[in-house]
Amino acid sequence: MGSHLYAIALGSNRRHGQHGAPTAILRAAASALDAFGQVEVISSIRATPALGPAGRGFANAALILATDMEPPALLAGLKAIERAFGRRAGRRWGPRVLDLDILLWSEGAWESPGLVIPHAELRHRHFVLAPLAEIAPDWRDPISGLTIRQLQKRLTAPRPVDPDAARS
Repeated sequence: MGSHLYAIALGSNRRHGQHGAPTAILRAAASALDAFGQVEVISSIRATPALGPAGRGFANAALILATDMEPPALLAGLKAIERAFGRRAGRRWGPRVLDLDILLWSEGAWESPGLVIPHAELRHRHFVLAPLAEIAPDWRDPISGLTIRQLQKRLTAPRPVDPDAARS
């Protein structure tokens, strides 16, 4: 079992009646993913500030899933888990009980209606790159060719100061 590997991002910033706090929700979601294959490794769970109008901070993590599922089938399965945890359609970046995103796929890039791998925002989100770098630092982004570790360093490196901008 598990001819494909996927990097999956997990996030939560709302309590759940059965599972409780966001950190417990992420652990329960990781267990639910075992129905699709084998969770190979999961990162530590991090507290991160809210993005956009989400309001309260998030618990974020990443995991590697080995499965025989093709990307569209896995996406449908992830959406079913989100719904089972009480996720409802809402505003972008709003509060959510559970958010599951496919970040990377061992077969490289994928594009179809409703699904793009690697995730379009992968290279720009520290809350995704930090947990992913913990568990898969050498996995290469098929678009840039850079490793997750390199992408994270680029994102967190201090920006050079533009001397012309300081004069205006």
